[in-house]
Amino acid sequence: MTGMLSDVLPSVCSAFGIAGENPLGLTVERDVVLLLIDGLGAELLRRHAEDAPTLAAHVRSTLNAGFPATTASSLSSLALGAPCAAHGIVGYSFGVPDEHGRRLFNSLRWTIDGASGPDARESHPPRELQRRRSRLEDLADAGAEIHYVVPAYQETSGLTRASFRAAGVLHPASHLDEVRAGVLEVARHDSATRRFAYAYTGLLDAAGHVHGPGSPEWLGVLRAVDAMFADLLADLPATCTVLATGDHGMIQAESLVNLDVLPALHRGVRIIAGEARVRHVYLARGHHVDDVLARWSETLGPHAHVVTREQALDEHWFGPTPPNPVVAHRIGHVLAVAQGGSVLVTPSQEPMESRMLGHHGAWTVDEQAIPLITAR
Repeated sequence: MTGMLSDVLPSVCSAFGIAGENPLGLTVERDVVLLLIDGLGAELLRRHAEDAPTLAAHVRSTLNAGFPATTASSLSSLALGAPCAAHGIVGYSFGVPDEHGRRLFNSLRWTIDGASGPDARESHPPRELQRRRSRLEDLADAGAEIHYVVPAYQETSGLTRASFRAAGVLHPASHLDEVRAGVLEVARHDSATRRFAYAYTGLLDAAGHVHGPGSPEWLGVLRAVDAMFADLLADLPATCTVLATGDHGMIQAESLVNLDVLPALHRGVRIIAGEARVRHVYLARGHHVDDVLARWSETLGPHAHVVTREQALDEHWFGPTPPNPVVAHRIGHVLAVAQGGSVLVTPSQEPMESRMLGHHGAWTVDEQAIPLITAR
């Protein structure tokens, strides 16, 4: 791998003439469109290159998504140009402080007490929970017009407010033809003002979760995404550079471990957060980390690598720079990272997620490696 997902926007900023490093060595003409294909892993694309010939032909390099390899964390790393330890969106869900010690917060949905819990945009204001400046704000301050080619709900979502932050022109796009039309609307202009557009499609990720990566249904979506990308390249003006990447790859679940039915895992534990490939475990008051660590390690055995928060930070799992105390406090006292094809599910808490066939988040190359695709 030749870089990190968090290197993409710093490189775009440098190519736009903003002071700073250009770790990926990008050069651009007038405008840039960054297309995020949710769930597009580099290994999946390599294995199925015949189904996505245009995307595969334009792969420039392979990037590392960063830990955990999950959408909320990865999109924040992308938009903020910094790894997880710096921005603090440490997982799909994690514990946030409350009067009883911890409460479950879902950063993708921006809800409290689970994915279907109450909206948390007022109780946990996005710009307070994540305070770091985004690289889109840097582009806007340098004079670039910011555009979003995304599903309409994302414009005001908690995650967008927290991590993308910059105001921009919305081009609502839920389907691939709308993504293509929105990108072309951004790129076809005679203004001297440079434009940056963030475009997104979640269709491949959804197909992978429901049907499994590499399934006939998933391959059908991959072919449709590739066809849209090919059409886009044929119609884009030469003044526009397109970058495409993913936020994570995906693995097929092979061994399901139901945490709900293992009493040893709940002794001394207040909250189990994260997702099926990466679990954050928060202790109840009065219990000891070593005891919980030992029970989780013994019970899960070869299904997971179990460590303390301190070990994860010592080994720089969340990024090379140590997090500040607020961010560190969001990380579980104990972390359990699934190995092989194992998934650590909690059906009582995550009924929909626990039925999924495709998962991501952990350390395998299938989950971590994402392509950087460039075309002009």
